[in-house]
Amino acid sequence: MDLGVIGQAAGMFAVTNVDDLVILALFFSRARSVWQVVVGQYLGFAGILAVAVVGALGASLLPEQFRPWLGLIPLALGLKAAWSLWRDSDDDDEPAAAPGILAVAGVTLANGGDNIGVYVPVFTVADSLWVYVVVFLVLVGVWCLAGWFLASRQVVAKALAKWGHIALPVVLIVIGLLVLFSG
Repeated sequence: MDLGVIGQAAGMFAVTNVDDLVILALFFSRARSVWQVVVGQYLGFAGILAVAVVGALGASLLPEQFRPWLGLIPLALGLKAAWSLWRDSDDDDEPAAAPGILAVAGVTLANGGDNIGVYVPVFTVADSLWVYVVVFLVLVGVWCLAGWFLASRQVVAKALAKWGHIALPVVLIVIGLLVLFSG
């Protein structure tokens, strides 16, 4: 097992899930049961992974010289997020009431479009897809723990909400460019 691949997977998970950390903190602050949030997060993220793996397997049918062009997807997502940030359009993904398992899973899945857009091209060119999947599933648990921790620290949660939106477009653009130039 290559530690570099594990590091890449961990970094990619972290940067594509900054917004989920804020949403998780919001869910934990309103949840009746911590376990409902954790199970819902795992269900939603399993859906994201399933779509991304199937998309990557389908994309792997593309001729090798076309695969780096899939980097246009995260690049476009990053540019769109940067444009939205610049235009100061702020989508409010905040849940309204105490979340149940299906609510958490649904929000996680619905909020995972950018994740899928990044994961499919990376999974398509990755030699160790299973390492990414295992690292991601482990880090979902870490993310849940961090979200629970942040839910009890309002100052940290506010700072993350303020600066996480700035980091996301930059990271998506960088990932898109890396995939584009990997071929």
